[in-house]
Amino acid sequence: MEGTVDGFRYGLVTPVAAFVMACLGGALGLRCIVRTLLSNESWKPGWLALGAASIGCGIWTMHFIAMIGFQVVETRIRYDVGLTVLSLAVAIVVVGIGVFIVGYRGASTLNLSFAGVITGLGVAAMHYLGMAALHLNGTIHYDPVVVALSVVIAVVAATAALWAAVTIRGFLTSLGASLIMGVAVTGMHYTGMSAVSVHVHGRTGGSWAGDSPTSLLLPMLVGPAIFLLLAGVVVMFDPLLVLGDGDWNRSPASARVAGPRSDSLFEHPENQEHQPLREDEAPRVVQARAPQDPQWAVPRAPRR
Repeated sequence: MEGTVDGFRYGLVTPVAAFVMACLGGALGLRCIVRTLLSNESWKPGWLALGAASIGCGIWTMHFIAMIGFQVVETRIRYDVGLTVLSLAVAIVVVGIGVFIVGYRGASTLNLSFAGVITGLGVAAMHYLGMAALHLNGTIHYDPVVVALSVVIAVVAATAALWAAVTIRGFLTSLGASLIMGVAVTGMHYTGMSAVSVHVHGRTGGSWAGDSPTSLLLPMLVGPAIFLLLAGVVVMFDPLLVLGDGDWNRSPASARVAGPRSDSLFEHPENQEHQPLREDEAPRVVQARAPQDPQWAVPRAPRR
């Protein structure tokens, strides 16, 4: 007997909440990647690991929030604890590979393409491993064409998100890239779920192992959600990400040079040769001289 599959048991509540968590994880992860590209003095492994964990927790949390709204009317649904935890680990590790590629090998087209493929496959692997943790009184079947389409969506959108985050730097750009990442993850999820059909067994009940969604998923979602909150605090209060590239890397001396200039401190442009400055060359500073005006003369003490 074919089961009645419903992925929106609670209406738009679970899809919207899942999208928000995917965007949050993507925003934190992509900002951590940008952090390593802004400064060579930053602890690159730590920031990249934090970025991979943020993206991994974000997509994992998105998946199982969306799965809370999934039901098969004719049978109960339970989840295997081991496979559920394994799907989280796979998400972090596989996404981490793509993140470290960009962080250490640079943001070239080849590296971004390769990292996008790895990240997209990590999203897909997490999704279908999480689906393997699902147990019900029936057999789950997938449409291979739709499954392939869901993987392509994940790869293309993940590549676009990485490109936007590392190519055009800035908070608004990273925000836009996180929205792309959120679309990638949630779009891949619901596309993959549209490939699902369930053949329910004739008898009711069942002795399959696992916990119910409410007893397993809700408590397990607390940990990744707290981690994303703490990661958000770290990213929000990091001076480099708050001030940006120019303000943070500028030394006090160069900041004064870059500020409003006075003709008494710098050579007049007309008296200088019009040659472009090198990147490592600062404007020449000359000694200030008082104007030839009697009122600037320093009074001398009378001779005795």
